[in-house]
Amino acid sequence: MKLGCCYYPEHWPEEWWADDAARMAAMGLSLVRIGEFAWSRIEPEPGQYDWDWLDRAIETLHAAGLKVILGTPTATPPKWLVDQMPDMVAIDEQGRPRGFGSRRHYCFSHEGYRAECRRIVTALAERYGQHPGIVMWQTDNEYGCHDTVLSFSGAAAAAFRDWLAVRYGAPQALNEAWGNVFWSMEYRSFDEVDPPHLTVTEANPAHWLDYRRFASDQVASFNREQVDIIRAHSPGRDITHNFMGFFTEFDHHDVGRDIDVATWDSYPLGFLEQFWFSDAEKAAYFRQGHPDIAAFHHDLYRGCSNGRWGVMEQQPGPVNWARFNPAPLPGMVALWTLEACAHGAEFTSYFRWRQAPFAQEQMHAGLLRPDSSEADAADEARAAAAVLQGIGPQVAVIAPVALVFSYEAAWVIGIQPQGRSFRYLELVFEAYSALRAKGLDVDIVSPDADLSAYRMVIVPTLPIVPEGFAEKLAALDRPVLLGPRSGSKTASFCIPEGLAPGPFRDLTGVTVTRVESLRDGIAEPAEGFAVTRWREDVASDLAPELSDSAGRGVVYAHENIRYCAIWPDRALLARLVEWMAGEAGVELLDLPEGIRVRRSASHVFTFNYAAAPAHVPHLGETLAPASWHIAPR
Repeated sequence: MKLGCCYYPEHWPEEWWADDAARMAAMGLSLVRIGEFAWSRIEPEPGQYDWDWLDRAIETLHAAGLKVILGTPTATPPKWLVDQMPDMVAIDEQGRPRGFGSRRHYCFSHEGYRAECRRIVTALAERYGQHPGIVMWQTDNEYGCHDTVLSFSGAAAAAFRDWLAVRYGAPQALNEAWGNVFWSMEYRSFDEVDPPHLTVTEANPAHWLDYRRFASDQVASFNREQVDIIRAHSPGRDITHNFMGFFTEFDHHDVGRDIDVATWDSYPLGFLEQFWFSDAEKAAYFRQGHPDIAAFHHDLYRGCSNGRWGVMEQQPGPVNWARFNPAPLPGMVALWTLEACAHGAEFTSYFRWRQAPFAQEQMHAGLLRPDSSEADAADEARAAAAVLQGIGPQVAVIAPVALVFSYEAAWVIGIQPQGRSFRYLELVFEAYSALRAKGLDVDIVSPDADLSAYRMVIVPTLPIVPEGFAEKLAALDRPVLLGPRSGSKTASFCIPEGLAPGPFRDLTGVTVTRVESLRDGIAEPAEGFAVTRWREDVASDLAPELSDSAGRGVVYAHENIRYCAIWPDRALLARLVEWMAGEAGVELLDLPEGIRVRRSASHVFTFNYAAAPAHVPHLGETLAPASWHIAPR
C-alpha cells in the first residue's frame, strides 16, 4: 500500500514547494493529491487560464519522485462564474439559496454549470492528460457534502419532470404508482409536478423516494460527464472520487461503476462524535474512534468499484468540524493506516500535508504545523511506512460473510422511519459490528452482487426487494438472515399485496400483520435480549425460533433462512451470529472489547482500539492501546 498526502501548492510560497516535496518523499510518501479546489487560480478571469503555477507545481512534485493525483476543481466554482449565472446555486429544502463563500455551491441539475464543468475539465485533461507525473484523477470532491445532493431549484424541478416522463411515460401511470388519488394529489401533466418540499405537512413518500432516486441519478450523470472527458484525454490513468463516511444521499454503487478506484475520507474521531454512538462509547473510544468505523467504510467502498479502493483523506490529528475535536491517542494514525492496508487499500493519503493558518480549516491538523515543523502524525506516517515495507503487498480475499447494503433502503427508512430511532445506517453498522466482534471478516456488497461464494449472508433490512433478489437468496444453501421491514414496500412505496415481507414470504414462511415502534427507553424483556425500537406481529405456521417473555415470536427459521421481526439488540445479534457461524462451519474468535482482527491473503492483523492494554487469547499476548500485531497466516 502506498502512502500519500493532500497538498495545496496555491496556499504556500513557491519557494517552499521543492522542500515540501523532498520532505514528503523522505517521510515515505509517494502520492500527492492536488488541485481539487483551485478553479479561481487556474482561471482567474473568464476564459483566461493561468497554467504556469500549476505546471511548475506538478513538475516540482514529479521531480521529487512523487506521483500526482489531480483533482477537477468543480466543487468550488469561482465568484465570477456564480455572478454570471446566479441560478446555478442549489436551493435548500426551505427555499433558500446555497450561496457563495464556502464550497459546493452548485446544483447538479443546472445545465449551464454542467457545461462550464465540462469546459474546465476538458481544459485540464488536455493540458495534463499525458503528463508522466499524473497517475490518477479525482472527480470533484466529496459529492453531497454539506447536504448538497438534494436541490430544489428551478433547474432541478425541470430536470425532475423530464426524469419522471422517462420513468412513467404518462401522468396517469405516475398517479397510479404514487397513489395520488389520496388527498386529491393527481396530476394532469408532468409539468404540474414540483419537488416534494414546502408542503403543508409531509409530502407523499413515493414522491420523496422518486426525488431521491432522481437526485442520485443526477450525481452519477454529473460524475460520468467528467469521467468520459478524462478517459478521452488521459487514457491509462485511474479515476477516483472521494466518498464520505456514513453518507447515503446518493447511490455510491452507481458512481462506482464509472470509476476505477473508490476512495473515501476517513475521520474516525469526528464520525464517532457526530453520529448515534452512546455517551459511554464516545468516552471509551474518545481518542481512537469506534473499532468498526474505519473498517466498515473500508469494506463498504471496497464493494463499490470491483474491489479497488483507497483512503484519500486520513485524519492525522484533531479535525475542525465535529462538535468536539480530540487528538488521536499516540499510535492511532499508524494503526488506522495499517488497518486500511489489512482491508486491501491501494493507498492511504493523509489530509493534509501542512495545517493551514487561514480560512475555514485552519484548526484541522496536518502532518506539519502551520510553521512547517512536524506534527505528531509525521512520525506515525514514517512508522507505518516501515511496517508496510516489511510485510510487503497485501491482497484482499473473499470474506466468509456478505452484508448486503442498499442505498435505496436508506432512503426508504429515512423517508418513513415510523419511529425516530429506526436508523438504517445504525442497523447495518450494528450487524457489521456484531460480526467483527466475533472475529469475522465481512464483505459489504450491493443487492446486485453475486452471493454464491459466501458462507453466510446477512440482510439487515431491504424494504424494496430488487427484481431477482429473492430468487438469488432462494438458490443459496447457507445461512441467511433477513432483518425487520424487509419486503415491506413495493418499488413505488406501497405496502405489498399480501403484506410484508412481500417477495420474501415464501422464503421465510411468515406474514407481518402489524408493526409498532417503541419509544426510547422502552425495553420489553426476552430471554437474554430485549425488544426495543421496533417489533412486528407475525402470522406463521412455523414455531418461532425465539420469542419474547410474553410468547410473541421474534425470530423465525425456514430451512436456511431466518427472519428477525424486531430491531435486534447487540445480545440478539451476537446469538444469531453464533448460530449462523456454527451452521456454516465458520470459526469465531473470543475477542476482548476493542480488539479487532482482519485477514489478508497472507497475513492476520490484530488491532487494539481499547484505551487500555488487552490480553488477546488467540495471540497469547497482551496488546498495548493503539497497537497492532501482524503475523503470516
